[in-house]
Amino acid sequence: MNDIKTSLQPKQINQLSGRDSEYNDARIVDFLHTHLEQYGDEKPQIQKCLNYVHEKGGFILLGIIDQNIAGAVVINETGMGGYIPENILVYIAMDKQYRGQGFGKQMMENAIKLCKGDVALHVEKDNPAKFLYEKLGFTNPYLEMRLKR
Repeated sequence: MNDIKTSLQPKQINQLSGRDSEYNDARIVDFLHTHLEQYGDEKPQIQKCLNYVHEKGGFILLGIIDQNIAGAVVINETGMGGYIPENILVYIAMDKQYRGQGFGKQMMENAIKLCKGDVALHVEKDNPAKFLYEKLGFTNPYLEMRLKR
């Protein structure tokens, strides 16, 4: 192993930039589906989230290392400022080989800086990422309840 520290290059995709030909939706969906592991969704739901970014608002923030996706954050803008947080962090995933090196924190900090307004997220209580969210200042003031149909 060499002594050169690997650096994460950010790549933002949003409505203004349009879809990216190199880091296209299929590549991002595959990455998220693989690296979200048991905390993820099926590919059609992930694609639906990316479509929301392209059609309604938000962004995809990729962390690139050696032209490969090492991490991804997806934020959807709600358009509901004042009564619901303006942003929802839908997905964050890191390739296993880059976990535990501070890249996830770096990606979250960059994503938060890009958001205008409050940010909400849903996290399962046994998800190890919960500790990262808490370190970044996320709190859990509410109990979420859902009616499944």
